[in-house]
Amino acid sequence: MALPMLIIALAIKCDSKGPVFFKQNRVGKKKKIFKILKFRTMRIDTPHDAPTHELSDPKKWITKVGGFLRKTSLDELPQIFNIFAGQMAIIGPRPALWNQDDLIAERDKYGANDIKPGLTGWAQINGRDELEIPVKAALDGEYVKRIGFFIDIRCFFGTFISVLKHDGVVEGGTGELHKQEEATQSEESFEEDADNGTEEQKEEETIG
Repeated sequence: MALPMLIIALAIKCDSKGPVFFKQNRVGKKKKIFKILKFRTMRIDTPHDAPTHELSDPKKWITKVGGFLRKTSLDELPQIFNIFAGQMAIIGPRPALWNQDDLIAERDKYGANDIKPGLTGWAQINGRDELEIPVKAALDGEYVKRIGFFIDIRCFFGTFISVLKHDGVVEGGTGELHKQEEATQSEESFEEDADNGTEEQKEEETIG
């Protein structure tokens, strides 16, 4: 583990100015705030406590090496130290930003703030960035209800599959799945209206 982390650290230093690691306030068990540790994937002038999906153009802040790390989830490796410190678990809801009030409130409904956050979790293998916050929180709640060896095994191995397939990775894309569905419905509605208009025109020509 030390060698891959060293290689990543060197790549980050060669790619952009700034520290190798990135610390940020996150919500832990019982909503206790802790400092999460990640490999830095964004420029040092990026707004510090803004969720990626709230940035107007997330990709412009992400470094070249950072894009690869985020796509492969390798930026999360330093959280091993958070696990050793007892702040996180391997499996659990992903820790919310301290100011993500909407996600924290939704998780309160399901008791998902009462357990340790995880390196990966049930929501991460069922949509990740594509999920809207209420859906993500509901999946976290489902994990809380089913918490145990078997669902942890599914999350653990499911994470490797998701990472290899890049499933659910959409920069700035919280709720992207819902947006895509809305776009598809809108497009279908437009095509249907266009078809109806064509049929009406044909009928008028026939009558004329």
